[in-house]
Parts: sequence; structure tokens; C-alpha cells
Amino acid sequence: MKILNQDQIQQKIKRLAFEILENNYEEQELILAGINQTGLGFAQLLLEALAGITDIPLTLTRIQLNPAAPLSQEVLIDLPPEKLEGKAVIIADDVANTGRTLFYATKPLLNVLPKKVEIAVLVDRTHKSFPVKVDYFGLSLATTLMDNIDVQILEVEEQAVFLD
Repeated sequence: MKILNQDQIQQKIKRLAFEILENNYEEQELILAGINQTGLGFAQLLLEALAGITDIPLTLTRIQLNPAAPLSQEVLIDLPPEKLEGKAVIIADDVANTGRTLFYATKPLLNVLPKKVEIAVLVDRTHKSFPVKVDYFGLSLATTLMDNIDVQILEVEEQAVFLD
């Protein structure tokens, strides 16, 4: 079942950009850190929306981890640690489910002292097992653990979010 179409996704991204700017208008730079491919794609869409409404320098980077087995390999961020020092970092992903992926995505940030770390997702599922608070979300859904959210925003003819 389609729960968001392309127009709705774009509208939510615009709203999220305004919310992010509202809470970060005094920052010298915003770093958007997307998790893996889809999270990076979502971060890129946020960056484009933010670039249209602010002159604050924006930096895009990727956090790489294995969501199924986050301890199986090192969690990496593409930016050098010194570039994160004292900066506002927004971790972006397509879906927040149990919070495990987002929880482990913060691991590279523990080696530096960013000014603040916030989380932005397109879809926030309301059953967290990890101590993760989503700061910005496009849609919040109360789902069962058996439900699956499929976010299609990369290399598709029409962006959409499905609930299976």
C-alpha cells in the first residue's frame, strides 16, 4: 500500500528543511550525514531543500554501517573527524524502526565533540528498542513489527513510500 507519493515526499522534505533551519539558524555550518545509500539520498534531498532557503554552508557526508549486523565491521563516516568538531551534525536515514541503525550511526561521532547531533528521517516508526530520539520526521507511523516500510527515493521514475 502506497503511503506517500512523490508530491507528498517533496512537501515533507521542504517542511523538514524549514524545521531544521528554524532550529539551526545560528549555526556556522550544517553537516548532513546520510546512512548508507538511501539515507545519503534522503540527506541529499534535504541539502537541496536547505540550499534553497539558507546561506549557511552545508556539507554532505555518508555514514557506512551494516544495519543487520552493526558490530560486524567498523562504522565509518566519510568526513575527517576534525571537520565534525564543534559542528551541528544531522544524521539522516529513510526509516527509523527500532533505532538500532541510528544508535550505531552515532559511533564515529563519539571520537569528536560536535556542537550537537540531531536525527532526521522520512518515516519514523513508533516502536524504538534503542535510546534514540528522532528530531525531524516526515511521517510518524504506528506499525507492527511485522510491517515493512519500503522507501523508494533513489533512481526511480517516481518517488514513493510503501507499507507492506
